Amino acid sequence: MSTHTPHPDLPPPSSSVGVVGWLRGNLFSSPLNTGLTLFAAYLIFLTIPPLIEWAFLKADWTGQSREACTSGGACWVFVNVRFDQFMYGFYPETEYWRVNLAFGLIVALLIPLFIEHFRKKSLVVAFILFGYPVIAFYLFGGGIFGLVEVETAKWGGLMLTLILAIVGIVASLPIGIVLALGRRSDMPIVKSVCVVFIEFWRGVPLITVLFMASVMLPLFLPAGTHFDKLLRAMIGITLFQSAYMAEVIRGGLQAIPKGQYEAAEALGLSYWKSMGFIILPQALKLVIPGIVNTFIALFKDTTLVLIIGLFDLLGIVQLAFTDSNWLGYSIEGYVFAASVFWVFCFGMSRYSQALEKKLHTGHAR
Repeated sequence: MSTHTPHPDLPPPSSSVGVVGWLRGNLFSSPLNTGLTLFAAYLIFLTIPPLIEWAFLKADWTGQSREACTSGGACWVFVNVRFDQFMYGFYPETEYWRVNLAFGLIVALLIPLFIEHFRKKSLVVAFILFGYPVIAFYLFGGGIFGLVEVETAKWGGLMLTLILAIVGIVASLPIGIVLALGRRSDMPIVKSVCVVFIEFWRGVPLITVLFMASVMLPLFLPAGTHFDKLLRAMIGITLFQSAYMAEVIRGGLQAIPKGQYEAAEALGLSYWKSMGFIILPQALKLVIPGIVNTFIALFKDTTLVLIIGLFDLLGIVQLAFTDSNWLGYSIEGYVFAASVFWVFCFGMSRYSQALEKKLHTGHAR
């Protein structure tokens, strides 16, 4: 009786593994894909090298006036000279430390939340939501403890963009959750109110909302009543975005199987406990991409406050173009503003992907 000795498995062909295999499978898998790959490479060759040459190789980086821009490339001197104004708007230069302290404090408070085994996260979150806003308000505005009062009309630049975005994000999420729950409620009055609210705010442009908040709202207030323009803009942005947030969260609630609701009822949980402990955690996890997408849209929509006289980052950059000493350097300003917005939006996008991966429990197929 003969014995058969199996031969060892042969390695895969070198053309199907490694870099060569990836290129063949992703870029040159068919004649059409090969043509598209070559065409894309040609476009990259036409655009990227000149862009790098303009933005870096031939760029001027140092100086105090336009006379320093002589190389024919990008004049980053313009951004360098105006950098403080782009960051703080018209905030007094001697008080920049207050803005830096406020934003440094929120960064320091957020760091423990990213530490996996940190035990006091609930206390930190409670302080961020209820304690930090009071501290930040008095740091920005002053008028207490010897701090010079700085009116909101002088707030601007990236500082104002972040204030509007953070307030809008923090406020619109809980309001959106309440609206989503109200729209799915069995109580006709509650459901009707939520439906009308959501459809009204989704049916008007944000520009209209800002105009109404800035121009029309004071007409309905008692004579002599002063309502800060920045606060009006914050309220308008929050209400507008909360309507979109409500629909995103409602989609998550509808994606939860009916059995989860029945299981909560079988455990004897009240409506709010079942929502807080069983339904909402699952729903919010499912719609993380939609929530973050709404946050990113909110962050970019803050640029619209320029139409009511508030100079956010983009607004303050455009205002700098009117300086006769820097005429003709608008491209550098727009590139700088776009880069700042991209960094923040890309950061939110990457964090949402990491959060999805961390919370993944088998829903994705």
